[in-house]
Amino acid sequence: MMNPFLQVALGGAAGSLARYGVSRAALAAFGPGFPAATLAVNILGSFLMGLAASRAGQFGPLLMTGLLGGFTTFSAFSLDTVTLWTRGQHGAAAAYVAASVALSLGALALGLFLARPA
Repeated sequence: MMNPFLQVALGGAAGSLARYGVSRAALAAFGPGFPAATLAVNILGSFLMGLAASRAGQFGPLLMTGLLGGFTTFSAFSLDTVTLWTRGQHGAAAAYVAASVALSLGALALGLFLARPA
C-alpha cells in the first residue's frame, strides 16, 4: 500500500494540472470576462466528490484529498455542507456556508490590503 502522504501529493499534482488545463481551455473559449473555469471546476469537482464520497473506502486520500483537493477545494466545502445538512444540522450547515463565504472574502480583502504598496 502506498504511503498516504505520497498518495495526496501525487493526486494533488494531477488535480492541479487538470485545473490548469480547464483554466486554459475556459480562457480560450470564453475569454477573461467571467471566471468560467472556476465555476466549472467547482461544479465538476463537487459532482466527483459526491461520487467518491459514496465509495470513500475505495478511493482514500489519492482521489478525495489529493486529486479533488488539487482540482478544487470547493468540493470538500460542498461535502462538508451536505454532510451537516443530512445529519439534520441545518443551522450548522447554514452557519458554515455563511462563515466560509464571509470570512474567506474578508480574509482575502485583508490580505490584499496588507500587501498593497505603501
